[in-house]
Amino acid sequence: MRQLSLTATIDKKNIKNYNMNFENLRQNIEDATKKAFIEMFEKYGADEIYGFALYSDGDAMTVCPSTNTLKHLTTVDQNDLIYHKFEPAAWKYEAEGADNEFDDICTQLRAELDENEFLENDEYNEEWCLKFQSELYETCISVLEKLKNENFFKNIVGKDIFLIFTVSDYEFEAKDLKKIVERLNENEYKTEYLTWMKTWGQ
Repeated sequence: MRQLSLTATIDKKNIKNYNMNFENLRQNIEDATKKAFIEMFEKYGADEIYGFALYSDGDAMTVCPSTNTLKHLTTVDQNDLIYHKFEPAAWKYEAEGADNEFDDICTQLRAELDENEFLENDEYNEEWCLKFQSELYETCISVLEKLKNENFFKNIVGKDIFLIFTVSDYEFEAKDLKKIVERLNENEYKTEYLTWMKTWGQ
């Protein structure tokens, strides 16, 4: 699995600017995230929602939500409980909530990539794509961080929940993942996740 770095050095000289307005994108992601979480709580609040995530893909073409509940954790293989607890790809309600809004966001991202992914000589525009990828990922993380700081999730469910941003089929470098978890969580979930990270590779 290829590793991603949020701190990779990118030479931004001569990289074409985006047509996309990232401030507008940030607001669209925030609005969609709020709507998705409210929808999930209205449907599954009784099952005790404890986790919410945004995730993208390695090509930065998508942004989707994922939600999980304590009730669902009782149905999974208990030998792999911590994986199911913290891995959004294994969660019950993956890519559910605010469907139209997130579809619109993905359409915008694909249009931006279609226009800029390749140079005029059909060579892959790697520098631009890396910059775009990094910008999108940071936007998603900052949206979750903002809502966490505003107690958006806590005010709805009545308690702290686990928040994370991930990328499907890729993984962040450990130091970057640790920073994401620490930015988005100030609770027992952070401690449990970081303890779990120490067991990786053993």
